[in-house]
Amino acid sequence: MSMRTSSTGIRAGTSSLAALVLLLSLAVLSEITWVPIARAQSFRGSIVGTVLDETQAPVPGAMVTAKNQATGLARTTISDDAGNYAIPQLPVGPYTVSVTKSGFQTVSRADVSVDVAAERRVDLTLSPARVQQTVEVTAQVPLVSTTENTLGGTLVSNQVQNLPVTGRDYTKLIFLNPGVSGSPDQITDSPGSFGEFSVNGARGRANNFLLDGTDMNDGYRNDPTINQAGVFGTPATILPVDAVAELAVLSNFAPEYGRNAGAVINIVTKSGTNDFHGTAA
Repeated sequence: MSMRTSSTGIRAGTSSLAALVLLLSLAVLSEITWVPIARAQSFRGSIVGTVLDETQAPVPGAMVTAKNQATGLARTTISDDAGNYAIPQLPVGPYTVSVTKSGFQTVSRADVSVDVAAERRVDLTLSPARVQQTVEVTAQVPLVSTTENTLGGTLVSNQVQNLPVTGRDYTKLIFLNPGVSGSPDQITDSPGSFGEFSVNGARGRANNFLLDGTDMNDGYRNDPTINQAGVFGTPATILPVDAVAELAVLSNFAPEYGRNAGAVINIVTKSGTNDFHGTAA
């Protein structure tokens, strides 16, 4: 009698332990499943477009390649049934976009500028292949985006380096964008700060600063942590203008940025290329 009772107790204890392990496993799985996805603000660009033939009919299954002219980075995709294609998350810089399809001539378009957090549209038209040949289109791609309603301006590397600027401070170049007001020599409550500015009438501390897609806002005054002083003293970190690939000021931005009511200052630093570069003071 006691042996039966003992065996029954062991089985009951084992079942309870198994049930407990199952419940804990489900709880952990639920936590993993419901963890929100953290989306970083984009500091890259994208190229989209449509591949058509001479009759303006879509060309599905065409291979579209975007190649960075500075680094040689190449990204490839295939056009869908409607002839549309998209190549997202491209580092900023000039690209050559080419499309190949059996039975058609290869078409390429050079000097397609991909800007930070921007979508560049490149539509390509294929002609029937007669002999083996490549058609190169040298016309400039319009810089006005037709696929999004973001307002603002972008300064590229050559402008950042060649425009005269006091103290080689990139923040002075922000005043070249429309909607930016305030004096470039305006100071804040910190003696060594470079100054503040406002965009579209918002407060000077209502701007959101991003460096390569990451937050670089001072939690105390909501100013940039780079090229700005702390509560007292002089700036601890200086971003040289030679390191800036693009500087974009977005005054009407997508919901993915959020955080502030002012503007988004999205800075992208340079990456390595296949050539040596440098400046001498």
